[in-house]
Amino acid sequence: MGRDYNFWTYVITNKNHSVLYIGVTNSLSRRTWQHREGDRPGFAADYRCTKLIYYEWYRDIRDAIARESQLKKWSRAKKVTLINRLNPSRRDLGADVL
Repeated sequence: MGRDYNFWTYVITNKNHSVLYIGVTNSLSRRTWQHREGDRPGFAADYRCTKLIYYEWYRDIRDAIARESQLKKWSRAKKVTLINRLNPSRRDLGADVL
């Protein structure tokens, strides 16, 4: 029997919702915590992106990476429309996954 794998493509933002960061991970709870702690240098830490506002689950890492690449190419307006369909209030979903 095959093993189930878990991968997520996710979007985080800062407190003003002025920045959208898109990433992929195999542990959404760990990655959410890392963003909140700001312990990994880079774009998300520089712009204080700590609020998880959107995520999608995948069984295959290739699908998750392909989706991440697709979303990164989208216009901001298209990304916002996607987020608003599932999380119109932009509630922090981090509490749900931590």
